Amino acid sequence: MSILRPATPADIEAIMDVQQEGSIRALSGIFPQDAYPFPRAELTARWAEEIADPSVRVLVILLDEQVTGYVALKDDQLLHFGTATSTWGTGLAVAAHAEIIELLGGTGRLWVLADNHRARRFYEKMGWQATGRSAPDDFPPHPELIEYHLPVAPGRRTHTTDGHHSMRYGDSS
Repeated sequence: MSILRPATPADIEAIMDVQQEGSIRALSGIFPQDAYPFPRAELTARWAEEIADPSVRVLVILLDEQVTGYVALKDDQLLHFGTATSTWGTGLAVAAHAEIIELLGGTGRLWVLADNHRARRFYEKMGWQATGRSAPDDFPPHPELIEYHLPVAPGRRTHTTDGHHSMRYGDSS
């Protein structure tokens, strides 16, 4: 049984609650809240745009029928992925990741904040590898993003496309 379902505009507030709590907990060292408070209005607008965009696949992660995470995919890229802090360490992110990789066709790429050590450890444990490419994040103070690629593993289907988008402020997997 899938723990993912397509997101709707009605899910945006729940997505934002999960994203804000996780971001403040995991990323305050990168985005100090006194200088760079969580940009809820901007991210709410971004989620609304992405849900409306047919080229972006936005999903919510469910646990006991409650939204406990979010995912956004475009082509071969994992744009956003995060889970509720109450689920950290429970295996929910690992289970969601397995479904995400199936949706990506067995391979993919993503951008993650260089100083988001928790997310980097997770992705590396899941088999993602840094490509050596980096770019500044769109949100001030514009910390460094690092690109990761999930290489093809035996038995995984693959597809490739081009396109660029980053794991932005608030993606705290």
